[in-house]
Amino acid sequence: MRSFFKLVIFFIYVFFLSEAFAQETEIQYLSGTGSDQTVDWKFMVDDGRKANEWTTIPVPSNWEQFGFGTYNYGHAEDEERGKETGYYKYEFSIPSDWNKKQIEIVFEGSMTDTEVKINGKLAGPVHQGAFYRFKYNISDLLNFGSEHNLLEVSVKKHSTNESVNQAERHADYWIFGGIFRPVYLQAKPFQNIERVAINARANGQFEAEIFCNNIHRNGSLDAQIFSLKGDPVGETFTIDLNKGSNSVIIQSNFENIQTWNPEDPYLYEVEFRLKNNSKTIHKLTQNFGFRTIELQERDGIYVNGTKIKFKGVNRHTFWPTTGRSSSKTRSIKDVELIKSMNMNAVRMSHYPPDQHFLEVADSLGLFVLDELAGWHASYDTEVGSKLVKEMVIRDVNHPSIVFWDNGNEGGHNTDLDSLFQKYDIQNRRTIHPWQTFNGLSNEHYRPYNYGVGTYWNGRNVVFPTEFLHGMYDGGAGAGLNDFWNKMIWNNPLAAGGFIWVFADEGVKRTDTGEIDTYNGAAADGILGPFHEKEASYYAIKEIWSPIHFQDKSISQYFDGKFKIENRYFYTNLKEINFSWKLESLPVPNEDLKTKPFTDKANSPDIAPGASGYLNLSLPGNWKNYDVMYITATDNFGREIYSWNWPLKFPKEVINKLLPEKSEGSVRMSENDTQITVKAGGIEFKIGKNDGLLKKVANQNGIIPFNNGPHLSAGKVEFKSLKTQKSGDTLSLISSFEEESRMKEFTWTFYPSGWLKLEIYYKPEEYDVDFDYMGVDFSYPENLVEGVTWLGDGPYRVWKNRMQGVEYGIHRKDYNNTVTGVSPMVYPEFKGYHSNLYWAKIESKQQSFLVATATDDVFLRLYTPEYPQKEFEARTSPPFPERDISFMQAIPAIGSKTNQPERLGPDGQKNIFFDYGTFDDWRIRGKKMTLFFDFSAGQ
Repeated sequence: MRSFFKLVIFFIYVFFLSEAFAQETEIQYLSGTGSDQTVDWKFMVDDGRKANEWTTIPVPSNWEQFGFGTYNYGHAEDEERGKETGYYKYEFSIPSDWNKKQIEIVFEGSMTDTEVKINGKLAGPVHQGAFYRFKYNISDLLNFGSEHNLLEVSVKKHSTNESVNQAERHADYWIFGGIFRPVYLQAKPFQNIERVAINARANGQFEAEIFCNNIHRNGSLDAQIFSLKGDPVGETFTIDLNKGSNSVIIQSNFENIQTWNPEDPYLYEVEFRLKNNSKTIHKLTQNFGFRTIELQERDGIYVNGTKIKFKGVNRHTFWPTTGRSSSKTRSIKDVELIKSMNMNAVRMSHYPPDQHFLEVADSLGLFVLDELAGWHASYDTEVGSKLVKEMVIRDVNHPSIVFWDNGNEGGHNTDLDSLFQKYDIQNRRTIHPWQTFNGLSNEHYRPYNYGVGTYWNGRNVVFPTEFLHGMYDGGAGAGLNDFWNKMIWNNPLAAGGFIWVFADEGVKRTDTGEIDTYNGAAADGILGPFHEKEASYYAIKEIWSPIHFQDKSISQYFDGKFKIENRYFYTNLKEINFSWKLESLPVPNEDLKTKPFTDKANSPDIAPGASGYLNLSLPGNWKNYDVMYITATDNFGREIYSWNWPLKFPKEVINKLLPEKSEGSVRMSENDTQITVKAGGIEFKIGKNDGLLKKVANQNGIIPFNNGPHLSAGKVEFKSLKTQKSGDTLSLISSFEEESRMKEFTWTFYPSGWLKLEIYYKPEEYDVDFDYMGVDFSYPENLVEGVTWLGDGPYRVWKNRMQGVEYGIHRKDYNNTVTGVSPMVYPEFKGYHSNLYWAKIESKQQSFLVATATDDVFLRLYTPEYPQKEFEARTSPPFPERDISFMQAIPAIGSKTNQPERLGPDGQKNIFFDYGTFDDWRIRGKKMTLFFDFSAGQ
């Protein structure tokens, strides 16, 4: 008897276990799940490389990246466009017990016209549109229990519908062909939940529309909400379902819920159960977040009742080796990189992303603009209507999505506008990027302070879906400080914006092996093609930090108190961790043994939008250190930013560099053209008719650093050279004519061999704009191996991108890279480097050291090369004619779309304003003091 009951219990257990499994939608992948996990299918392409040969290809993928077809960019002429068709075959089997289920084949994305056959029969009409999920019910086409089900797919890279080509292929990005997102089967019970659309508001109101298939008798539908830990939230709520119902609305209210926002992206899960006579027929689970989005016209964008400034970036789905084919791992890395720049938003340019990207945006926290494709042209109404539905019903439940974009930059088919809301239970607003529409000014690339009674100075909420177009090293971070801190942050109608673009779109070509950015047209990212961090990455990270330090320097009167502003929208700074460090920095050839002082600071209670103080408990000897660093990390352990403040002035560091005592003598001789000075085993030659350094040599030979100090810009008329002896030093003083911009410079030679240069110059009177000002020297570029320096680095700066660098000792090897153009090396060697204290120029022959006693000197290293493009003038700032410079004014850099002066005050040229004809240039002019060490062994 006991055995009998055990057997009965066993069969009951098996029955309910099988029922439990039967309730779920079953998924069987035919392809891989992403670019990092693929399945080989049979493949042939009819044109281009490897044409008309049946072989295999990984799926998902873009066929160009596996040696097939033709590469082309969206700007290419029609005759250059790849128009090949790819043919796929794949045999598969399915479980025999699926014969009583509804079976669908699902394509997440293929470029672009896709015809699907199962066992030789069409699964349905050809699908047009590359970036959208589509599916066919193939229940009647399958051989159940057989190993022989044949899937045949043909994919046309060039659509037969010209509006599809215009919307997707005539665009400023690479065009790829193939099945580039996963393909899978899904099996559901005959009576099933097709899909759900959720509206969960910040006040706890929950509403969902449930779409069903094949309801042939009355039943019910239950819903239960859970935390992601599996704890039930509230009670189960139910609604009756009548025979023949296609959809039903289910509602409930919840108290004490946690809302979703990018700073604390709290998610829930809801389980829906389709029931008949209390038996669960089918169940479906869906993650969601409680949050409310509201555009208050002539005011701003509110999320959960909080007014938001969007710190956003445009992102393509792209990787150099896989094209548009991606993976969840790549999505996680991309979102983490975006958030690491202190951004809170991303725009899907110019098409809907992979589903997993939106899942990651939900879970890690980013606001999202989800976009229907259309660059300067739109889908026609027939095709576009289908694609809007496919896009919205796939993405409707993501709390990260705040707006729908109907195309981009003119690709707006207004017939489609109302369809977004038709399929969106949340009724999120539709916007037109690059247009004032629906209460938002979304125009692209408007200059700083653009408009009179419009845009920045108008009445609409300003929300540029593209601004600061990156190009090479310009745009993106360059100009952002002006736009953000001077134009957007304190402008009530400015809602933030989206920088163009996340990363350079450089294809690792399989035909040439090169990284191709289409002659630089796609070199417009904040990151390099393989997501190398360019200088703008760090500038953006600092400018968009939600913690804003008002103290720009530390004086001797510093008491350990920093005034800070909380620029979070939802987070109190008491949730942030602050650590800090005092550090001593060695000078060259010094063995520094001082240990850093480290400590943590109490996190101040400062509410979002408020200001307060961060207090440090300073040790008594804090002034003996060289630099202070403060690092803030959020409650997820992510670094917000690490700030730094030098504690010593350049003149103090010089005193550590110079020998305490000099022995020996300084000797001078001259001929008709030159004065020769010998000191400390070093020979110097100075030109008598210009005062410039002509030659430097030590016991190891010549150091070809010469032809300076040459004034980088302005009129120079030499007058005279005189000598002056003072103790054991010798000075050579060069004087200049009245109208000369260079007023005086003095060489001082020390017995140790150290050389000091004091320069006085005076920019022209009144408002004369100039690109740069300083002095430069010649040094053969082919000899340079690298540089080590104390100052800001390791990245170069521009006048309108001074942020994102750190004070300390840096080193980098020589390179001649163009930002974003192959071959790429970061950080770039050439350019302007701020806050110089000292630098060691490392040479194949003899290295030498230069230092300054003057604050805010820029070290300029050579002139970067620039591609020859129509926007070269905007992104190619001017440089002095010689090689190595010491500057007190440097140029700004522009973007692809704007000259630097149109990007804000920092982008304007330099002005040294003065009145009249005052001659006291020692007081009213500019002064710079440099020191040089050319001794052997540097």
